[in-house]
Amino acid sequence: METRRRGFRDRADDSLLTLLGEVPELIRNLVIAEIDAAKAWLARTAKDGGWGALWVFAALFVLFWSVPVLGTFVIAGLSSWWPVWLSALVVFFAMLIVTAVLAWLGILRFRKIGERQNPVQSIAQDVKEVRDEL
Repeated sequence: METRRRGFRDRADDSLLTLLGEVPELIRNLVIAEIDAAKAWLARTAKDGGWGALWVFAALFVLFWSVPVLGTFVIAGLSSWWPVWLSALVVFFAMLIVTAVLAWLGILRFRKIGERQNPVQSIAQDVKEVRDEL
């Protein structure tokens, strides 16, 4: 048997019985590869979901906890130039912008989940290709 690059054998001279005898091993290897792909997909999906949830939590943290602390400080500083009501309004809109940016980062991370091909789609594609060959 001659081996080529990447360890693939030249099967041109193998008999039909030899090729049929290797089918169970090939199927087993395919199933193991699909299971490994499913595990990797699940790990990436869980990671992206966790990061997305973390970004959303960070947005909520900024919205609910930094508004009273930082907002009061900035309002007091701006009120020396502007009326207090205008200072408060400027600080409120600035915090809304920060919240929107953090929430947007979380949404972008969640969108990564839908962009990947999940293992079920991969198996369906493999079955379709095998059917087309037969």
